[in-house]
Order: sequence, then structure tokens, then C-alpha cells
Amino acid sequence: MPYVNIQITTGATRDQKAQLVKEVTASLVRILGKKPEHTHIVIQEIADENWGFSGLLTDDWKQKQAPQSSTETY
Repeated sequence: MPYVNIQITTGATRDQKAQLVKEVTASLVRILGKKPEHTHIVIQEIADENWGFSGLLTDDWKQKQAPQSSTETY
């Protein structure tokens, strides 16, 4: 019985999660010959503030990646 745990930051739509479940299941069937009815997939959404990336909390990292607004006045 395959068990797959997918951890992602929050923000995926229900349709996107359904597509993940469908495609991961199909891969297990195609590659390993597993039965879909025996396959379990859990998607865990983790808040950005609870996920670290590149030495920062993800929400802080995303803020640093956002384009800086210009403070120049003409």
C-alpha cells in the first residue's frame, strides 16, 4: 500500500491538489504497478511562517524577492 506525503506551502487550489493526487497515483500505477485503490496521498499545507528556505522563513524570503518599489520622486 503506497503512502505519499506531499508537503507544500499554502496557496494551491483544490483543482491543483486534485491534479497532484491524480498524477502521483498514475505514476505509481505506471512505474511500480501499484493499484490506485491501495494508494494513499496526503497533502499537507504549511504556512509560510512555518517553513524555512535559504536560511529564512519563507514569508521573509518572499518579501525579499518582491520587486522593490521606487521611492524616487521626479
